Amino acid sequence: MNTPARRDGTPDRRKRGTQPERGASRSTNSRDARSAQRGTTARGTQQGGATRGATQHGAAAAPQRHANSGGKKKPKPQRQVAQPTLLSNAKPARHQNVDPVEGHTKLPWGEGERLQKVLAKAGVASRRAAEEMIAQGRVEVDGMIVREQGLRIDPQRAVVRVDGTRVVVREELVHVALNKPKGWQSTMSDDLGRPCVGDIVAERIAAGQRLFHVGRLDADTEGLLLLTNDGDLAHRLMHPSFEVSKTYLATVQGEVNNRAIGKRLRDGVELEDGPAKVDRFQVLELGEGRSLVKIVLHEGRKHIVRRLLDAVGHPVIRLVRTHIGPVALGDQRPGTLRVLGRDEIGKLYEAVSL
Repeated sequence: MNTPARRDGTPDRRKRGTQPERGASRSTNSRDARSAQRGTTARGTQQGGATRGATQHGAAAAPQRHANSGGKKKPKPQRQVAQPTLLSNAKPARHQNVDPVEGHTKLPWGEGERLQKVLAKAGVASRRAAEEMIAQGRVEVDGMIVREQGLRIDPQRAVVRVDGTRVVVREELVHVALNKPKGWQSTMSDDLGRPCVGDIVAERIAAGQRLFHVGRLDADTEGLLLLTNDGDLAHRLMHPSFEVSKTYLATVQGEVNNRAIGKRLRDGVELEDGPAKVDRFQVLELGEGRSLVKIVLHEGRKHIVRRLLDAVGHPVIRLVRTHIGPVALGDQRPGTLRVLGRDEIGKLYEAVSL
């Protein structure tokens, strides 16, 4: 069967019905390429060169395209970005992210006073120095170390310590030391008109301070007597269970044998109201039929020092109390008052577990 030919001599297969319609799927670029072959020889030569260049370029680019489209690209892993720590600009960075104080309930804004201000008012240090002490972990509130600046506390209830020493921050509390002169009564008033402690603090009482003495000294005994308006402190200082020591200097008759008398007093002496003993005993001076001795004890019974020394054969000529716990009489003149220092007050409260 003869196949019809085109004008250029090539067979024409477009009219064959047995062939699949592949021509319909051919691109327009193929038909354009065949049409280009009908041009002049020179034009065909030029186009042929261009076609060969394009073919080579396409052949070189084909593997690259195949390589790029060979498989589905995996998504790049997303870099994990750490969430920034939120800091408050209201205070220095070194005080950020501080755990709250577990033993102390935070007061809302506007209530109480800032801790550094309370310390400054108590005479501990300036506000700036108090802030440094807080940052160094030297301050405790209700048993917990505080490092947070600006913590608000109730000065009337909070227990504040600096370097382990109690700081009394209640403004109305009064703690004074009196050097009671010989012959004065340890009372706030006397019905017989005798001089008494109340006469020395009369101006304070008139100003509204309610003071009372911690324990007593008999009229013939001189030396340190504490006065305060803190009833809990006074009660504990006087109670023997807290064993707050008192130190006395006694001038006694006779020359005391340090070893023998000291052993008897430390072992205990039987008195009319029960046995009593001292914590420490020391002979300081001997001469002219007298001795100066030092006695430390925590007993609080009436005339206890005089009765103990009488029992061992050395009656007292002169008796002076020089210490109560951490508080010392020093060179304070008889009949004068001295306001206790912050350290002395703190150690007093510590001694009685307040």
